[in-house]
Amino acid sequence: MSSFFLPTCQGFRLLLLVSPGARRTQVVGLQGDRLKVRVAAAPEKGAANQELLAFLAERLQVPRNALRLALGAQSRAKVVEVQGLEPELRERLEKLAKPAS
Repeated sequence: MSSFFLPTCQGFRLLLLVSPGARRTQVVGLQGDRLKVRVAAAPEKGAANQELLAFLAERLQVPRNALRLALGAQSRAKVVEVQGLEPELRERLEKLAKPAS
């Protein structure tokens, strides 16, 4: 049901739509086949990308170096790769699509 992430041989590929310059970093919810995330950092010198990766690492409970921005460094549409095959990671990804209240 959560179509924003796809399994790979080393983990998962996340399809994201990112809005930089928000008041706070948070998951908004699904928008089509992508997960929409608002990021508090401005889109300057990669700050928003770094904020996004740090946020995802925290929410998914993985080390920051397990995440890699694969596509979309200069775009709102991004693809992030997550290394890890633990069953718990899939569960955390499914919970990520539900905005925090």
